Amino acid sequence: MKRALLEQVLAERDAGRPAALVTALGAGTQSLVTPDRVEGDLALAGETLAAVRRALTDDRSGTIEAGGERLFVQIFNPPLRLILVGAVHISQALAPMAALAGYKVTVIDPRRSFATEARFAGVELIAEWPDEAMAALAVDGRTAVVTLTHDPKLDDPALQSALRSPAFYVGALGSRKTHAGRLKRLAAAGFTPAETARIHGPVGLAIGALSPAEIAISILAQITGVLHRVEPAAAREAAA
Repeated sequence: MKRALLEQVLAERDAGRPAALVTALGAGTQSLVTPDRVEGDLALAGETLAAVRRALTDDRSGTIEAGGERLFVQIFNPPLRLILVGAVHISQALAPMAALAGYKVTVIDPRRSFATEARFAGVELIAEWPDEAMAALAVDGRTAVVTLTHDPKLDDPALQSALRSPAFYVGALGSRKTHAGRLKRLAAAGFTPAETARIHGPVGLAIGALSPAEIAISILAQITGVLHRVEPAAAREAAA
């Protein structure tokens, strides 16, 4: 690898930006691919470039065929992130589950008696109002946001920040009645139906979850499906 290209790969990694190093297995030429640019000696365009960027989105290194040539795509993605708004019982169950699945978890709650190290050992805690905290976190396309407080003063500002971001998943706890009221408030704040349709509410897959741990499982399962663009079986069957 050329030194200049190596330095670019390291710079993207250190900045926490997604990048893929593409190597032609025959000639050995290489290029760096990011979501918005291509740099290097390997000519990439059209379907080949689209395939590389799909691999980048899917977080999957591997070999692809392009124009009779085999290319190895090595992914250098920052960790997935999960932002939980509300240091509640569901968050206590969901945070360690998500960490095991490879997420960097952050819990936001200005209520300092809830957001404690004793309740969330090893988890990043931010005791600020959600809109302020999320602005500093710079939510990106590898971030999922879930609001869990049932308190519009906390959940609504967080949802507004999430909807203005490229977060790949936005979820909100609450019944269908609660969610309908939430949508009305967001509409009054200027959000369109297309924008609020991004919110998964009630959050989680419909698996009959009752306990905080079961609800956490349903949420992480739904996030995983959205991440990998897998439609739940029930939805597929309803559409058939």
